[in-house]
Amino acid sequence: MTDTHGGHSGHKPHLAVTTIAALGIVFGDIGTSPLYAFRECFSGHHGAPISPQNLVGAASLIVWSLVMVVTVKYLLIILRLDNKGEGGVLALSTLIRGALKSLGGKDPKKILMFGLAGASLIYADGMLTPAISVLSAVEGLAVSAPMLSHWALPLAVTLLTGLFYIQRFGTGTVGKLFGPVILLWFVTLAALGIRMLCVHPEVLWSLSPWEGGSFLVREWRHAFPLLAAVFLAVTGGESLYADIGHFGTKPIRVAWFAVVFPALALNYLGQAALLTADPSAIRSPFFLLAPPLLQLPLTILATGAAIIASQALISGAFSLTAQAVQLGCMPRTQVLYTSEHSVGQVYVPAVNHVLAVACILLVVTFKTSSALAGAYGIAISVTMTITSLLFFSAARAVWGWSKAKAAVVTSLFLTFEAAFLAANTLKIYPSGWLPLLIAAVVMMIMLIWIWGRQRLYARIMRDSLPIDDLLKDLHKGKIHRVSGTAIYMSGKGLQVPTALLHNLKHNQVLHERVILLHVMTLDQPRANPDDMLDYEDLGDGVHRATLRFGFAETPDVPTALKLRMPESARFQPGKATYFLGRETYGVGKKATFIDRLRLSLFAAMARNASPATAYFQLPPGRVVELGGQITL
Repeated sequence: MTDTHGGHSGHKPHLAVTTIAALGIVFGDIGTSPLYAFRECFSGHHGAPISPQNLVGAASLIVWSLVMVVTVKYLLIILRLDNKGEGGVLALSTLIRGALKSLGGKDPKKILMFGLAGASLIYADGMLTPAISVLSAVEGLAVSAPMLSHWALPLAVTLLTGLFYIQRFGTGTVGKLFGPVILLWFVTLAALGIRMLCVHPEVLWSLSPWEGGSFLVREWRHAFPLLAAVFLAVTGGESLYADIGHFGTKPIRVAWFAVVFPALALNYLGQAALLTADPSAIRSPFFLLAPPLLQLPLTILATGAAIIASQALISGAFSLTAQAVQLGCMPRTQVLYTSEHSVGQVYVPAVNHVLAVACILLVVTFKTSSALAGAYGIAISVTMTITSLLFFSAARAVWGWSKAKAAVVTSLFLTFEAAFLAANTLKIYPSGWLPLLIAAVVMMIMLIWIWGRQRLYARIMRDSLPIDDLLKDLHKGKIHRVSGTAIYMSGKGLQVPTALLHNLKHNQVLHERVILLHVMTLDQPRANPDDMLDYEDLGDGVHRATLRFGFAETPDVPTALKLRMPESARFQPGKATYFLGRETYGVGKKATFIDRLRLSLFAAMARNASPATAYFQLPPGRVVELGGQITL
């Protein structure tokens, strides 16, 4: 097992312990789908007629969707595509790009675009999942305590407010409770299902895929809405891949086959059995599975499970933001690490505030989980389709598969996901456009930031001085030197940093020891300690250093320099001064209207980004910022 610093811990936790922990973090989302997924197959204007044959067919579709999408695609195939232990659509895109570069190929922009699109959609999912999960859980009050049902909406808002408030304290302590609570939840799901199956065992015919196929043919008028409802049962599949960095693949697979899949299948079959006996139970088939005395405790347990499911999505949004910032896809923002033991436990205040406001607005606007279900699913179906498309490139570049073999497996994935995606497009109007709009805004922000940084770098390179020219002047003794060490943050080129030029222009001196430092983010979660630093003595007291960090690491520059700089450099951290450029941006006269708009947005993001001092963990008392204006 790898520790937070990339080394190896002294002992490996027992598989049972990590499996129970994985239940709490990884399976909360898919585990709360029974609260609303089966109900949506037969609810609303587009719901199929309730009949014993249709109930068996709907349960069959759900069970076999879990088999093909979650078990075959994610558990058996996609989970093998980890990027040095990290997963998710952004990590997958960086894995492909790294593999293509190592093979001597170009870095295709379409891979980056797919990765950014998938990441943007996950933010939309992070807003919708807490809202629909918590709201569908507290709606159990309508069954267990009807006199309190009018409190469901205020209770959901209160729970979400509290959930986002406690994020600042970290999830380490609460996380210890996640696994046991979710284990109890899955045991309860299974027990409720078995109870009804004993009454109507004929529902077990749902285990035949023929029943699901014939149901779609028989109810062809309702086929698309049905598939959109069935898809709600597999919406947590993508998070299984995104969360492999926490536990590895083995505990996730063991948890799925031993606990999660049997419990989900039994519960969906149990809901079908209940509706066979009492079609009026469609108003809340999940909660009506329980006997009246246990319906209130079940509501409380469901609420706890929904909060845990929401926590997993919120934490995922935090981790994704940290990765995107490291990869240069988003402006620097404050990232707080809330655990000394788990690198995955981060808190991003800006993202937390946005998610909190969005979730509460969604709950207040839509009011019921059925209304929210109309907006839920389309973002995840697009994300799953993107993962399948990226799989084709990954199988070719990472595993070396032939084009034919990769195409056959990818086509198998897309056969199911294209049907789900087509069904979910029916949701675009009236409410499915919302998550797509959210994703589009997030992706626009990332693309403008990437474009602006590239334009800024090109401008700096065009106007800067080659290092060789500086070295010639130093060798001739034309520049006055003062004692001490100056560290200038620089780009990856062979140019003199802008901050150094400003210092020479205004102060007309240079320190006796100058380090030109470039910080680089790798296409892997963590850097190999032996390859973290490249160092070169350029002569005349000038040194060039490159620090490498993985996209899941904290770029702690002073500590890395202290540990990695060679003794010959005589580096003394306490006596070094860091020089940073702090530019303001102007728009050139020749810029088009679109460029002016993009540059204005880029400049606004740059002004509001977290200072480099905090991002690189530089000591504030040893940082000098030199300003200047750059016309883009």
